[in-house]
Amino acid sequence: MTRSLTLALLAAATALTLAPAAQARDGGPRPAFSEVDADGDGAVTPAELQAFARTRAAARFAAADTDGDGTLSPAEMQARADDRRAERIARMIERADSDGDGALSLSELTAAREDRQGRRADRGARMFERADADGSGGISAAEWAALPERRGGRHGGGRN
Repeated sequence: MTRSLTLALLAAATALTLAPAAQARDGGPRPAFSEVDADGDGAVTPAELQAFARTRAAARFAAADTDGDGTLSPAEMQARADDRRAERIARMIERADSDGDGALSLSELTAAREDRQGRRADRGARMFERADADGSGGISAAEWAALPERRGGRHGGGRN
């Protein structure tokens, strides 16, 4: 197997594994809580999240493996990428097509971009406010060091 094909297959497998998070982030359907809470105890554990992700990834892999041979050929990966691209385009048109004509004008694209930038700026401002624990308008070295804890330990330890 060539190195580029190996890398392409690895990338496809990674994309299929991360697809549930990306789909939720991109506005796709989020799984029901009961789907993830496998033991039904009313709490989702890290183990349940991992098991759900593995199950979802296996199902996505099986859907992409159209010939059922247990591998993804370049054609199968391209077909899945084309499907995902078409889904993203349809969502984009659905969100931004303000006149309902099924197409996007420059003004609709501009408005959608500005709306997206505004949401990102709002999210950035909220993140800054949470990081600025003392409300001073700046993030001190101590607040910087506490960022991983304030974000629930996500994204690693950061840099000083």
